[in-house]
Amino acid sequence: MGGESISEAPFRRAQRIASIQISEILRIAAVCAQRRKEGHPTIVLGAGEPDFDTPEHIKDAAIRAIRAGQTKYTVLDGSAELKAAISAKFKRENQLDYAINEITAGAGAKQVMHNAFMATLDPGDEVILASPYWTSYADMVLIAGGRPVPVSCLEENGFRLDAADLEAAITPRTRWLLLNSPSNPTGSAYTAQQLRPILEVLSRHPHVWLMSDDIYEHLFYDDVPFVTAAQLEPALKSRTLTVNGVSKAYAMTGWRVGYGGGPSALIAAMAVVQSQSTSNPSSISQAAAIEALTGPQDMVAQWRHAFQRRRDFVVRRLNAIEGISCRRPEGAFYTFASCAALIGRRTPTGTVIDGDSAFCRYLLDAHDVAVVPGSCFGAAPYFRISYSASDADLREACDRIATACKALQ
Repeated sequence: MGGESISEAPFRRAQRIASIQISEILRIAAVCAQRRKEGHPTIVLGAGEPDFDTPEHIKDAAIRAIRAGQTKYTVLDGSAELKAAISAKFKRENQLDYAINEITAGAGAKQVMHNAFMATLDPGDEVILASPYWTSYADMVLIAGGRPVPVSCLEENGFRLDAADLEAAITPRTRWLLLNSPSNPTGSAYTAQQLRPILEVLSRHPHVWLMSDDIYEHLFYDDVPFVTAAQLEPALKSRTLTVNGVSKAYAMTGWRVGYGGGPSALIAAMAVVQSQSTSNPSSISQAAAIEALTGPQDMVAQWRHAFQRRRDFVVRRLNAIEGISCRRPEGAFYTFASCAALIGRRTPTGTVIDGDSAFCRYLLDAHDVAVVPGSCFGAAPYFRISYSASDADLREACDRIATACKALQ
């Protein structure tokens, strides 16, 4: 071949991910990491993870598992011991009976949902999303060949899905409704009374299944009891996938264990998908998750009270800032505040704030506070603050946001 050059075809993405990028939240995190490296005192209020450490008894269980040689493959969608712990959790906390073959465990709740979409969606099948919604929902649907159908949830309705709007969005191609309560990004949540009209609509459309993302279950405030859909309406249990995990409740985001309960046929189809991707979640993480679900639970209530106190502080401080309004969320650890009154104003350098993304860039570039624009979640002009940060950081961040807004002309 001598000195001949070999031409190479340019890289081509698969069409199913052609329009999908790394999430804006991860991009902001990368920018903040670089700013900190450069010496900027950046406060990051974008992360969706508790600032508390994983409890010691859970860590100890993982260490014991390592020393006992529990480092081999397990059953691909969770060991029998883990599934038994999950089954007991569903019975104890949600009054739901799931047999072992009705339970799956994966590398995070995100994988559980991804498996479900991959196992059930054909090209063009529709998934209704209550908007604003977590950014990954729509992308997971697209990757699986489905079509996300956002339904706007207005602030005046507490960012909750209206039953009439749900009814209007259902078509013969609708396969799923994905509902997240308490919600990321808004922190909105459904009481039993508020959830029941949604379930009544689903009862009239037997071809529509429900995916209930309960990952923030233990962060429901003001002594309001949490209720999940299959618990409230047992007739829908046969077409509901109840998704949860240990990430938020037990400060175990990095351990990557999520789980779901649903009809055995669905769980078996999801196992096919997982068997050809990751196989089992980490055996060590499974041991830790068993301890989390069966061990002491006192820290769950302690953390919930701490987050509720932080919520009240952040909401109070934001509403004291001219140009910002923030409803008090019922759960999770996010505020979703409106910056509509600031649109059109100018920064001290003359830049026009033409939307929530511009406002968030201004906060980061000029005042070293990182928050996430609401447009990332399908709702503008809002911005999301994660108050899973220290009290000191939240105080300083609110001071900086107040200063930033006061400087706008």
